[in-house]
Amino acid sequence: MEWLNEIQFINSKLGLFHLVCSIIALIFGAITVLNPKGTKKHKFLGYTYVSAMLGLNFSGLGIYNWGSINLFHLFALISLSTVIMGLYYAITRNKNWFIHHFYWMSWSVVGLYSALWAEIGTRFFDNKYFWWIILIQVFLTTFIGYHIINKEAKKLKI
Repeated sequence: MEWLNEIQFINSKLGLFHLVCSIIALIFGAITVLNPKGTKKHKFLGYTYVSAMLGLNFSGLGIYNWGSINLFHLFALISLSTVIMGLYYAITRNKNWFIHHFYWMSWSVVGLYSALWAEIGTRFFDNKYFWWIILIQVFLTTFIGYHIINKEAKKLKI
């Protein structure tokens, strides 16, 4: 049982770090998506978002509240891949890098907000309704995100 206490201790510290990273990512992700691109401000906001997302995803992979690897770990890996791909295109600046960077990072933010709904669902809703509530919220978030991304893409003439 001593090892169980150790895991709970690690999870509590990791959970706090995860929470702080998520709040930073939620704020900076939205601000970055909705502000002009390519500026020094955008780069600062973007690198802050990426740093928070890396902390969020890696800490999420280390949290085992349900005793083992679960669906949330899979989504953390998917989220991590969107951030890494967005960062990759910004750093390498290959042909059409901006388009790829824009879409990977924008969908990363949409995924982050979808994850927020899942987190709220696990904390506040009974298992009986959990999946329906989460599916509806994620669908709405994705729908709204899709329209915001397309609106921003038109402004950028993508």
